[in-house]
Amino acid sequence: MRACDKEIRIEGRLIRIARLEGDGFEFLENPDAAVDAMRQSGVRIDLFTFTQQLPQTSPKYDYPMEWDNAAALPVSTFDHWWTRQINDKTRNMVRRASKKGVAVREMPFDDVLVQGISAIYNESPIRQGKPFWHYRMDLETVRRKNGTFLHRSVFIGAFLGESLIGFAKLVSDGNQRQAGLMQILSMIKHRDKAPTNALIAQGVRSCAERGIPYLVYGNFSYGRKQRDSLSDFKQYNGFQRIELPRYYVPLTLAGRVALHLGLHHRFVDHIPEPVFAQLRKIRSLWYHRRFQAAKETL
Repeated sequence: MRACDKEIRIEGRLIRIARLEGDGFEFLENPDAAVDAMRQSGVRIDLFTFTQQLPQTSPKYDYPMEWDNAAALPVSTFDHWWTRQINDKTRNMVRRASKKGVAVREMPFDDVLVQGISAIYNESPIRQGKPFWHYRMDLETVRRKNGTFLHRSVFIGAFLGESLIGFAKLVSDGNQRQAGLMQILSMIKHRDKAPTNALIAQGVRSCAERGIPYLVYGNFSYGRKQRDSLSDFKQYNGFQRIELPRYYVPLTLAGRVALHLGLHHRFVDHIPEPVFAQLRKIRSLWYHRRFQAAKETL
């Protein structure tokens, strides 16, 4: 459905939770109007959730809220990022990419990019210790999944010779007050060439050239998850943890009960982090062994 000219995604069966289709990449100028539209739509929605946009970090609305977070990099100029916001180790990683022959540049969304993304997706069925759901995705699905928000997207490619070994998709909000990394992914076999660091550097440059004051790389942390290599990578590249209000607006009695009981969160979010950390290690080991066994049978 649509509300205030925004696509709304509704998920869940028992508790139906709605959010912007581009949640985190587009924002509501008038949440009250969106809530009214959903109440009058005739579609059962129990909870509607939305977040504020940077740099507005103080709660603006009277709806029930919880604190969320973003990994955000304030952008002024590329030189400021290079000299003031990152350390020598990160600068050396960006230099390493260049020395190893990696070239980064903005590129159009065309067949070359789609085929290159597909090759990156198909490198491995396992990433970050769990199944990679993009693995073996057909070309048309790759095109469709990456072709969203094209009018306000910037694609950046990392090339080794003529081969795409990494890419990033930046999506700016309608007012260009921030750009979010909707995807950033590099080939595992070329990790030693630091293509992801080079992509981040070009992302900063692309934002600075367009006068976009924030580059956002998802959440700094997710749920109760402890710091890991990804959050460290974000910090080393100049991203900061910024707390933002996330609102949960109950639209039905079921929504009010769910909010009161904390049912709007995933089951895994209720597991103590030390326990869940051990479960992630076991999961990663199990998938690694399964993948190795599958390779040996080929």
